[in-house]
Amino acid sequence: MKLYEYMGHELIERIKDRDIKIQEILESCYERIDEVESQLHSFVNLNKEESSKKAKKYGENLKKGKKIGSLFGLPLANKDLISIKDFPTTCCSKILQNYRPPFNASVIERLLEIENAIHVGNTNMDEFAMGGSTENSCYGPTFNPWDLTRVPGGSSGGSAAAVASGQAIFALGSDTGGSIRCPAAFCGVVGLKPTYGRVSRYGLVAFANSLDQIGPITKCVYDSALILEVISGKDPLDSTSVEIKVDKYTNEIKKPIEKKVLGIPKEFFGEGIEKEVKNSIYKSIEKLESLGATTVEVSIPHLEYTIATYYLLCMCEASSNLARYDGLRYGKVSEDLFSDVYSAFSRTRGANFGPEVRRRIYLGTYALSAGYYDMFYIKALKARSLIRNDFVEAFKKCDSLVCPTMPSTAFKVGTLIDDPLEMYTQDILTCSINLAGIPALSIPCGFDTNNLPIGFQIIGDYFDEKGILNIGYQLEQELGIFRKKPSLKPGGR
Repeated sequence: MKLYEYMGHELIERIKDRDIKIQEILESCYERIDEVESQLHSFVNLNKEESSKKAKKYGENLKKGKKIGSLFGLPLANKDLISIKDFPTTCCSKILQNYRPPFNASVIERLLEIENAIHVGNTNMDEFAMGGSTENSCYGPTFNPWDLTRVPGGSSGGSAAAVASGQAIFALGSDTGGSIRCPAAFCGVVGLKPTYGRVSRYGLVAFANSLDQIGPITKCVYDSALILEVISGKDPLDSTSVEIKVDKYTNEIKKPIEKKVLGIPKEFFGEGIEKEVKNSIYKSIEKLESLGATTVEVSIPHLEYTIATYYLLCMCEASSNLARYDGLRYGKVSEDLFSDVYSAFSRTRGANFGPEVRRRIYLGTYALSAGYYDMFYIKALKARSLIRNDFVEAFKKCDSLVCPTMPSTAFKVGTLIDDPLEMYTQDILTCSINLAGIPALSIPCGFDTNNLPIGFQIIGDYFDEKGILNIGYQLEQELGIFRKKPSLKPGGR
């Protein structure tokens, strides 16, 4: 087995045992990138020279008996909207072409500078994280490692494809309405969306401030627990981060689940869920019951309002956040001639924002405008409270909720890109979790007849990441499919 195929925690143990060198792991990942990147287009910028220097330095430190961070030089792929000092961070938008942040995001500081992971490169994504397929990128689409004719999911599709294909050992994504869990489900990897406030958002280029959360994409649940231990905790640079105990998740996940009560939200199994997806989820629930967990049916009665509520709020917040990209304060200025500041703004934004970003700015600005603010935005806030309360009531009856991550497996490239309303409905099972601010985990639980991965979603109460990781780990071990890899072969498309 090649080094890029190992789990992260397995590589750490082999480094500690002096069985392998840090440089060998990095070289293995870059060799894999050379083999399959032309097929996948996972990355938009690589950091080969700097990462090689870091690997050599950490390797020498270990040889001299010096202590290094807990991540021992594991290769990290970073979503292209999480700031890395002096490294191109473009949000896959023309308007931020060549932008290099003057600082590290807090999660990057913890992962790279404190615990000594190594940055491999930045991954492709939907422009400003607006999309569910990683087709809305100024660099072009990313393709699914399991089937190159299909999307990897979005908006963190590049990160998920990189991990699934072995181009990186783990990756960071951001989740506004399912943007970690959707690509994790489509690419057959593990994706964790933490509780809002669990992980600092400082240095994350905002899409929708009240919904965004950074989280890990990994090959297995143990690695997600390991990364969450590093990136969690109060950050003085982010006022929305919460001062609350960070559990030792890697210890908690191995506990038995025989006393767990799992809620099955009936609305999450309704119309629109593919039969093969539903059957795989029910079989996984039976596995959890065989491990001693009990199940109870619960209800999220306001789920039907989720899509309208989510898209109203995220578009309003997006229109406000993106106002700064005008070619003067931020962004690439239009090369067209203009006679006044309004022409400069209009032409700059029109030329450098993609169609999906422009669509969301239009709709968000409209909903926030005088005369419509109460009709749309305030009503959406009230609906959000109802959805949040539904989850609060559900958790009075159970420890965690279990359901599909996505209503289908990965769809074909190009099939939904021109039908935004149909694309938005793909988020029906994920975005309610962001509206409520609770944590959720997606793990692979099976495959459909096209050999495409199916995602199993475990939803927890506020700050109960240890609970969902525990359930996810036990199910993962019971199913035994997490080591199955896509059969990508070196070469061009």
